[in-house]
Amino acid sequence: MVWLGLAALIAAHAPERALSARTLLLGWALHAAVACAGRAVVHWRRRVAQLRHPHTALVIGPAATAQRVAAALLRYPRCGVRPVGVVAEHPDGSSGLPLLCTGEEVERALIQNGVRVVLTVDPAVRTEKGPLLRALAESGCTVWEVDADCPSYEMRDQLAGFSVRRLELGSRRRTSVAKRALDMVVSGALLVPAAPLLLVCAVVLRLTAGPGVVFRQERIGRDGRPFTLLKFRTHRPVDEQESATRWSVAGERRMSPFCRFLRRTSLDELLQLWNVFRGDMSLVGPRPERPYFVVQFSGLHAGYAARHRMPAGMTGLAQINGLRGDTSIEDRARFDNAYIDNWSLWQDICILLRTAAALVRSTGS
Repeated sequence: MVWLGLAALIAAHAPERALSARTLLLGWALHAAVACAGRAVVHWRRRVAQLRHPHTALVIGPAATAQRVAAALLRYPRCGVRPVGVVAEHPDGSSGLPLLCTGEEVERALIQNGVRVVLTVDPAVRTEKGPLLRALAESGCTVWEVDADCPSYEMRDQLAGFSVRRLELGSRRRTSVAKRALDMVVSGALLVPAAPLLLVCAVVLRLTAGPGVVFRQERIGRDGRPFTLLKFRTHRPVDEQESATRWSVAGERRMSPFCRFLRRTSLDELLQLWNVFRGDMSLVGPRPERPYFVVQFSGLHAGYAARHRMPAGMTGLAQINGLRGDTSIEDRARFDNAYIDNWSLWQDICILLRTAAALVRSTGS
């Protein structure tokens, strides 16, 4: 149609130079043949490359299922994936590829074989092996979920006849850039109108509670790096030991009515907008904790340390779901990791709007 339209246009302005319909059809056929031949060459070269240099892979899941999937992939080398090991906790006597049961064995196989593909063959693996999968994704591996038992028509990709779906678990640079841009714009825009309110709070706090209005405390942020968190001082600990290790002061009787008001309305956290503007924190993310509790919770709850893949936040998915104060740490870690694994700019905006609505209702902390 494009060729015919062009011919009609040329004929209208220069009849003597018009091409015949036969010439146009011949040109169109030649163009289609060259395009098809080019595509065929590209696909052929890709298939040859996959056969000669397949991507090495680890298969994670129950030993019997993982060995079955690995054997099928080895029988079909044209898929371009060659399993080199199976990661499982409990050997069941099934034969096949080497069984990797410890983190050291997985790391050794990763380095020796240049593994760049990870296949999970059971839905429970995402929960049970979440930290391992995230670590593998961060190391540069592509993680795929394989439907080993029955075809799932929601998974559009195929691998040796298995339906597969790519899992986005690693952090991405565009995530950091977009998130940082949102943080700077929103925190910068809020700091200006919030300045008079911050000044009033500081003056009233100074008159009612004495000197030392601003409270500074070390918290753990992205990648385990410490930073100094700012907030209004609503409680005076006995010493540094109490400040670092006391979990909650919500029921503290020595707190003045104005300090209780600041905590109930979360106005004591407003100074953290400066932390966000400086880049210590983000508007949305896992709430930062003190080093003492980070060590404790990381040892007690699987996945807690993985929260530090993203900058700490003033609010987060866990907080808008009621996980504030003295609530389940395990639940917080699960919500925080779910937020990171499924991050989007729109999700951040929704969490900020829900947080603003909660502040208007004065739910506080």
